[in-house]
Amino acid sequence: MTIVFEAQTTAGSRPASRSFPPTFLFGAATAAYQIEGAAHEDGRTDSIWDVFCRVPGAVVNADDGEVACDHYHRYRDDVSMMKDLGLQAYRFSTSWSRVQPDGGAFNPKGLDFYSRLIDELLGHGITPWLTLYHWDLPQALEDLGGWANRDTASRFRDYALGVHDALGDRVTNWTTLNEPWCASFLGYIGGEHAPGLQDPATGLAAGHHLLLAHGLTVRDLAARDENLRLGITLNLTVADPVDPTDAGDLDAARRIDGQFNRFFLDPIFRGSYPDDVMQDVAHLGFEQHVQPGDLEIISSPIHSLGVNYYHGEAVSSRPSETAMSTAAPSVRPKRSPFPAADDVHWHLRDLPTTGMGWEVQPEGLTRLLRRVHEEYTGPTGIALAVTENGAAYDDELVDGAVHDAERVDFLEAHLGAILDAIDEGVPVSGYFYWSLMDNFEWAWGYDKRFGIVRVDYDTQARTPKDSAIAYARIIQARVITAHAL
Repeated sequence: MTIVFEAQTTAGSRPASRSFPPTFLFGAATAAYQIEGAAHEDGRTDSIWDVFCRVPGAVVNADDGEVACDHYHRYRDDVSMMKDLGLQAYRFSTSWSRVQPDGGAFNPKGLDFYSRLIDELLGHGITPWLTLYHWDLPQALEDLGGWANRDTASRFRDYALGVHDALGDRVTNWTTLNEPWCASFLGYIGGEHAPGLQDPATGLAAGHHLLLAHGLTVRDLAARDENLRLGITLNLTVADPVDPTDAGDLDAARRIDGQFNRFFLDPIFRGSYPDDVMQDVAHLGFEQHVQPGDLEIISSPIHSLGVNYYHGEAVSSRPSETAMSTAAPSVRPKRSPFPAADDVHWHLRDLPTTGMGWEVQPEGLTRLLRRVHEEYTGPTGIALAVTENGAAYDDELVDGAVHDAERVDFLEAHLGAILDAIDEGVPVSGYFYWSLMDNFEWAWGYDKRFGIVRVDYDTQARTPKDSAIAYARIIQARVITAHAL
């Protein structure tokens, strides 16, 4: 695939341009279950998502990841496509169920796939950015209690060390977990993600054990290889009270910030859980899961923090007639995914929305990066990377092209927001668009398209959208025009 760049407009007819730092990395992101397919080939066994997809009504259209984007067989062409787009880095995840089927012995064929993928990336000059866990827990481990079982944290550490044994000679950037909020709160409390449970106490235990798994892995990987750059990726938000003078709205914002952001940031960077959140969930017996020494392990030093940001949110203690969509129509949770936050309500503001019904709020990303730097990562010199940011829209293929102007605007506006943060002194090291290509979008199945590359799921044909061409231009020039959405 060859990307053709059209002639640029003259300087006099366009806004002033802004340049990215010389070391800033441009990339894209995917996840194993969302793109690989080959769900039961070469020894891979069921993950919790394979099983969840079989639950009637759990996933839109009863879709699953059995084939997905067939990346397992088409990875060479996909890496070539990445090269054509000019990507400097590629964030992907290894499938625990492929590497350790049923959580048991390591699978040479599974490890070999990732070895070949990494070699292909390096051969095209693309930096591999490996995530060890993007929600695909082996179902056999879920049958033993899953993340609510403390033993799963140690099993994850062992899995991570085995992956490092096979791939550590070629991969420097290692991420332990992707979005542990989703893996714990959406999966074990909200019920809209695998394993589909709806129990706040179980979800809180899962959250702690995910963080413990992160800490154990960081500690032991750092001890065996000082050249690794280790980190975690968190989905963080900006929670604004609808009425900043209303005590109920202020408390709603506090709860969301506490249980979305600080529940994960504070243990990692401060070695403690937030006092107010502990008071919110005291009735659920959370403290019994936090054993002596756990927080010291969880706060093991890291080198980078990945920030995933899709939208901010306006919250209130009062219902709204126009609430922001947070779940697929067939899988709306019966219980709030936030423990002790059933009285929090989301409101839509006068902002554009994506195909997910999410507000488009680029300035929220600037505020979020600044806040995380000032309150958490700055004192330790840890670099930030925006490891996911993207939008779903109702794309259409017309005469062999996808003219996704809204996604182009979204991309440029959020890159501009990152530059605003950099201008304020926040060390943002890179940006990974979500996603490289349309894929299995969890509970939404194939109903939502986030990719800058369109995938025809019948033929597996890949078509770069206008957003891919725009992103390729930005990467090539390392410049973005001044832009306001």
